[in-house]
Amino acid sequence: MSVPVPLERLREAVEERGSSAYLLTVKDDGSPQAVHAPLRWDDAALVADVGKRSGGNAAVRPAVSLLFPARKTGDYSLIVDGTAVVTTDESGAHVLITPTWAVLHRPGPAPQPGSTCSDDCVPVFSDPTTPRSGRR
Repeated sequence: MSVPVPLERLREAVEERGSSAYLLTVKDDGSPQAVHAPLRWDDAALVADVGKRSGGNAAVRPAVSLLFPARKTGDYSLIVDGTAVVTTDESGAHVLITPTWAVLHRPGPAPQPGSTCSDDCVPVFSDPTTPRSGRR
Protein backbone atom coordinates (compact mmCIF):
# COMPACT_ATOMS: atom_id res chain seq x y z
CA MET A 1 0.00 0.00 0.00
CA SER A 2 1.33 3.42 -0.94
CA VAL A 3 1.05 6.37 1.38
CA PRO A 4 0.28 9.65 -0.39
CA VAL A 5 3.12 12.14 -0.06
CA PRO A 6 2.58 15.89 -0.40
CA LEU A 7 3.44 17.57 -3.69
CA GLU A 8 5.97 19.73 -1.81
CA ARG A 9 8.21 16.68 -1.34
CA LEU A 10 8.15 16.05 -5.09
CA ARG A 11 8.98 19.70 -5.75
CA GLU A 12 12.02 19.39 -3.46
CA ALA A 13 13.20 16.20 -5.19
CA VAL A 14 12.85 17.81 -8.63
CA GLU A 15 14.61 21.01 -7.57
CA GLU A 16 17.54 18.97 -6.16
CA ARG A 17 18.00 17.38 -9.60
CA GLY A 18 17.98 20.49 -11.76
CA SER A 19 15.87 21.98 -14.49
CA SER A 20 15.85 19.18 -17.08
CA ALA A 21 14.96 15.50 -17.37
CA TYR A 22 14.19 12.81 -19.93
CA LEU A 23 10.56 12.86 -21.07
CA LEU A 24 9.31 9.39 -22.02
CA THR A 25 6.41 9.17 -24.46
CA VAL A 26 5.01 6.40 -26.65
CA LYS A 27 5.13 6.51 -30.46
CA ASP A 28 2.34 5.42 -32.82
CA ASP A 29 3.95 1.97 -33.22
CA GLY A 30 4.01 1.46 -29.43
CA SER A 31 7.74 1.94 -29.03
CA PRO A 32 9.13 4.38 -26.46
CA GLN A 33 10.64 7.75 -27.25
CA ALA A 34 12.96 9.52 -24.82
CA VAL A 35 14.04 13.14 -25.19
CA HIS A 36 15.96 15.39 -22.87
CA ALA A 37 13.90 18.49 -22.14
CA PRO A 38 14.10 21.63 -20.03
CA LEU A 39 11.50 21.71 -17.23
CA ARG A 40 9.78 24.27 -15.06
CA TRP A 41 6.90 24.26 -12.61
CA ASP A 42 3.56 25.88 -13.49
CA ASP A 43 1.40 25.58 -10.37
CA ALA A 44 1.07 21.82 -9.76
CA ALA A 45 2.27 20.78 -13.24
CA LEU A 46 5.75 20.31 -14.67
CA VAL A 47 6.18 21.85 -18.11
CA ALA A 48 8.57 20.31 -20.66
CA ASP A 49 9.48 22.27 -23.80
CA VAL A 50 9.57 19.69 -26.60
CA GLY A 51 9.51 19.22 -30.34
CA LYS A 52 6.60 18.27 -32.57
CA ARG A 53 7.13 14.50 -32.31
CA SER A 54 7.16 14.34 -28.50
CA GLY A 55 4.28 16.80 -28.32
CA GLY A 56 2.29 14.70 -30.80
CA ASN A 57 3.00 11.50 -28.89
CA ALA A 58 1.85 13.04 -25.59
CA ALA A 59 -1.27 14.54 -27.17
CA VAL A 60 -2.43 11.12 -28.41
CA ARG A 61 -1.14 9.04 -25.46
CA PRO A 62 -1.09 11.32 -22.40
CA ALA A 63 0.40 8.81 -19.93
CA VAL A 64 4.04 9.98 -19.77
CA SER A 65 7.02 9.67 -17.47
CA LEU A 66 9.96 11.85 -16.52
CA LEU A 67 13.33 10.36 -15.63
CA PHE A 68 15.91 12.29 -13.63
CA PRO A 69 18.99 10.02 -13.79
CA ALA A 70 21.20 9.31 -10.80
CA ARG A 71 23.73 12.11 -10.33
CA LYS A 72 26.53 9.86 -9.07
CA THR A 73 27.18 6.25 -8.12
CA GLY A 74 24.90 5.15 -5.31
CA ASP A 75 22.42 7.99 -5.91
CA TYR A 76 18.73 7.54 -6.60
CA SER A 77 17.09 8.21 -9.96
CA LEU A 78 13.80 10.08 -9.72
CA ILE A 79 10.96 8.68 -11.82
CA VAL A 80 7.76 10.71 -12.16
CA ASP A 81 4.64 9.39 -13.89
CA GLY A 82 1.95 11.80 -14.96
CA THR A 83 -0.82 12.84 -17.27
CA ALA A 84 0.09 15.20 -20.11
CA VAL A 85 -1.71 18.06 -21.80
CA VAL A 86 -0.01 19.59 -24.83
CA THR A 87 -0.06 23.27 -25.72
CA THR A 88 1.69 25.07 -28.56
CA ASP A 89 2.64 28.66 -29.22
CA GLU A 90 5.13 30.54 -31.37
CA SER A 91 8.01 29.07 -29.35
CA GLY A 92 6.96 25.44 -29.92
CA ALA A 93 5.23 22.59 -28.09
CA HIS A 94 4.91 22.40 -24.32
CA VAL A 95 3.88 19.29 -22.41
CA LEU A 96 2.17 20.10 -19.10
CA ILE A 97 2.57 17.06 -16.86
CA THR A 98 0.37 16.63 -13.81
CA PRO A 99 2.25 14.19 -11.58
CA THR A 100 0.33 11.12 -10.47
CA TRP A 101 3.16 9.15 -8.87
CA ALA A 102 6.89 9.47 -8.18
CA VAL A 103 9.62 7.34 -6.69
CA LEU A 104 13.33 7.57 -5.92
CA HIS A 105 14.85 4.36 -7.30
CA ARG A 106 18.25 2.68 -7.34
CA PRO A 107 19.45 -0.90 -7.82
CA GLY A 108 19.94 -2.84 -4.64
CA PRO A 109 18.07 -4.93 -2.14
CA ALA A 110 14.66 -3.69 -1.06
CA PRO A 111 15.05 -2.04 2.36
CA GLN A 112 11.58 -3.12 3.46
CA PRO A 113 10.40 -6.74 3.35
CA GLY A 114 7.16 -7.07 1.40
CA SER A 115 7.82 -3.92 -0.64
CA THR A 116 6.20 -3.81 -4.09
CA CYS A 117 9.59 -2.70 -5.44
CA SER A 118 12.28 -5.37 -5.76
CA ASP A 119 15.01 -2.71 -5.59
CA ASP A 120 15.76 0.18 -3.23
CA CYS A 121 12.72 2.45 -3.79
CA VAL A 122 11.44 5.42 -1.82
CA PRO A 123 7.93 6.64 -2.72
CA VAL A 124 7.96 10.42 -3.15
CA PHE A 125 4.47 11.29 -4.38
CA SER A 126 1.21 9.50 -5.00
CA ASP A 127 -2.01 11.10 -6.17
CA PRO A 128 -4.67 9.24 -4.17
CA THR A 129 -7.18 9.68 -7.01
CA THR A 130 -5.00 7.78 -9.50
CA PRO A 131 -4.97 3.98 -9.02
CA ARG A 132 -1.62 2.20 -9.30
CA SER A 133 -2.22 -1.24 -10.78
CA GLY A 134 0.87 -3.11 -9.64
CA ARG A 135 3.38 -0.83 -11.36
CA ARG A 136 6.83 -0.47 -9.84
